[in-house]
Amino acid sequence: MRICLVLEGSYPYVHGGVSTWMHQYITEMKEHEFIIWVIGANEEKKGKFVYEFPENVVEVHEVFLDSLDGFETTDTSLEELTGEEYEALKQLVFCANPDWSLIFDMLQDGKIQRDNFLASEEFFSMIQELCEEKYASQPMSDVFHTIRSMFFPLLNLLSSSIPSADAYHAISTGYGGILATLASTRTRKPLLLTEHGIYTREREEEIIRADWILPSMRKQWIDFFYMLSDAIYSKADCITSLFSKARETQIALGCDAKKCRVISNGIDYESFSNIPFDKNDDSWINIGAAVRMAPIKDIKTMIYAFYEVSAQMPNVRLYIMGGVDDKAYAEECYALARKLKLENLIFTGRVDVKEYLKKMDFMILTSISEGQPLSILESMAAGKPCVTTDVGCCKELLEGREDDELGVAGYCVPPTDLTSLAHAMLVVASSEEKRLKMGQIAKKRSERFYQYHQMIEQYRQLYKEYVR
Repeated sequence: MRICLVLEGSYPYVHGGVSTWMHQYITEMKEHEFIIWVIGANEEKKGKFVYEFPENVVEVHEVFLDSLDGFETTDTSLEELTGEEYEALKQLVFCANPDWSLIFDMLQDGKIQRDNFLASEEFFSMIQELCEEKYASQPMSDVFHTIRSMFFPLLNLLSSSIPSADAYHAISTGYGGILATLASTRTRKPLLLTEHGIYTREREEEIIRADWILPSMRKQWIDFFYMLSDAIYSKADCITSLFSKARETQIALGCDAKKCRVISNGIDYESFSNIPFDKNDDSWINIGAAVRMAPIKDIKTMIYAFYEVSAQMPNVRLYIMGGVDDKAYAEECYALARKLKLENLIFTGRVDVKEYLKKMDFMILTSISEGQPLSILESMAAGKPCVTTDVGCCKELLEGREDDELGVAGYCVPPTDLTSLAHAMLVVASSEEKRLKMGQIAKKRSERFYQYHQMIEQYRQLYKEYVR
């Protein structure tokens, strides 16, 4: 069968996380052909892939949120809209509950186009109604430009040509989810959704902190992303998540519980479980962080916590292992390490983590948001205890789920909590006995519940069940 995988901002443009998972997934599923339909943030990324595609990737389609191509026009008039069409577009502008099928048809059949709709009297009239209802005290120009910037990329995506496939499998909600929903609705082919994290919650956190969004318009942006997620939650034939808490969140957000199931991540247990513990210098306590240099990973809190640990234990060393996602943020982290004079902090860049795991005493992760991090699963398989923030599935990985009585494999602390993080790191660093005991529990848990072949077989069954 031919599966169209719909992705946003990850594979094949960047390494790590979802990208690693996706590449391994495609490689393993040799019996299927895959189409990659990927959304990039900006067009300068076009064709700049960091992965060599497996042979069963038969097509790659790129669309970009900032694309200016297509429908430039000075004509601000639209074809006459029916009452139902006007209402569907109005509900879209209001970030409410639009008739997506009708919107898809209008964009795909050419009745409306991005540029002439956003310049039309009808759009202006909808903005006026929105201001009267929600933003009476807000300058209309602020609302107009916010809504226009919101819908410029969306309408661009929904005007895209749809690749032909037997099923559409989105790896997030948001832009990727709505693109997959468009394809399934227009082709009447099955729609599947796999969420590694809860996209809407992640976007909400980013929007609350974003300085480029007017405070008065933040709720509108949040409603926008919830609206996109609602579309695929309603339309999808099956929705998977990585852990039980995520499934509960999906249901709370409106998913039909009957459509939701958990398929945990899996790793190559044999590959990581056979990594020897081989320290060259036993006097150092080596702490590792296999993590991309990006704000969502909260590297700064990690650095500050390590500074506190170093002040009390001079024989600790921290290795931050991963590539740079955000150059500006990475430079801020390097500057912070220099300012704190942390000569025992090493930024390795992208490396073979397996080689470094040999000498690690324990691993840390300080993310603000996660799903079910592969870096922690791999560390556990290698017998390494972990200190993580309490995000995504981390607590379940370290403490076990309901059917798991193996024990505790590390410590979970609140995100951005510098004091708790430093304390947990000190506790683990101070006791070799504790590290060895937790490491063995970690290894057993990964062997029992998180092996790669278990995960792949569940996805194979998913395709057999829903794709004819």
